[in-house]
Amino acid sequence: MKLKLQETGQKTSLIKTSLTNKTIKDLSIQVNLNGLSFCIFNRTSNTVEYIITIPFGDKQTPFETLNKLKEELASNTVFSDDFNSVKVIHYNELSTLIPKALYDEANNAEYLKFNSKILKSDFITSDEIKSKDIVSVYVPYVNINNYIFETFGEFTYIHASTIFIDSIFNTELDTEDSLYINIESGSMQVLVTKNKDIKLYNYFEFTTPEDFIYYILFTCEQELLNPETLNIKLSGAIDKDDDLYLMVYKYIRNVSFMNNHYDFLIKNSF
Repeated sequence: MKLKLQETGQKTSLIKTSLTNKTIKDLSIQVNLNGLSFCIFNRTSNTVEYIITIPFGDKQTPFETLNKLKEELASNTVFSDDFNSVKVIHYNELSTLIPKALYDEANNAEYLKFNSKILKSDFITSDEIKSKDIVSVYVPYVNINNYIFETFGEFTYIHASTIFIDSIFNTELDTEDSLYINIESGSMQVLVTKNKDIKLYNYFEFTTPEDFIYYILFTCEQELLNPETLNIKLSGAIDKDDDLYLMVYKYIRNVSFMNNHYDFLIKNSF
């Protein structure tokens, strides 16, 4: 098997080619302290070959999350395949957005400390959100990254905000002012767009449908959005039979789902 390393900015991805095996597979792993998601994309057949979300129930520590990740990778034979590339999506509240024109890597900690609780020992990195010339500054789970490197070798990692925003502006953006919400296990990403630009990105954790609608209505109030005319587009762990959907529909007139809304982030990571 011939191996070739391809540089991708700060990180590298592993490209594998074989004369005997023409099947090309990519693995994406979404790491959330409330759960894990895995997706294997078969590039040869252009199909999702395997996808699963494992909710934890209660929020875990990064150490506990790593142990659950180890257990899943060790117990499931689908992860023993050779992968053309491996990507880790870090899904957490430890992030902020900075206009690219104003961004200076030396100030990463300064950017984050205004809206996130960080430690001096935290490793801080960034992604470029190319669709809007914005930089997402965030804290990845270093223990997860180290284990993935030990297990698979070279890989790439990215923050969930980068995928969420890029996916919307590349495929989902409405011409009207809109509120986009991605729901994962006990958490939600919120993006407000006005005049085809970003007005707000935020992250909330919730436990009940009442909490969920509170954060939506709070966002509407802060951004002067009218629930009677606002377009809300949903993605992630939600469908029309959920209490979350019924709660949203009770207060918001125009509610719809994004394309391929379920497992939105991990499906758009390839």
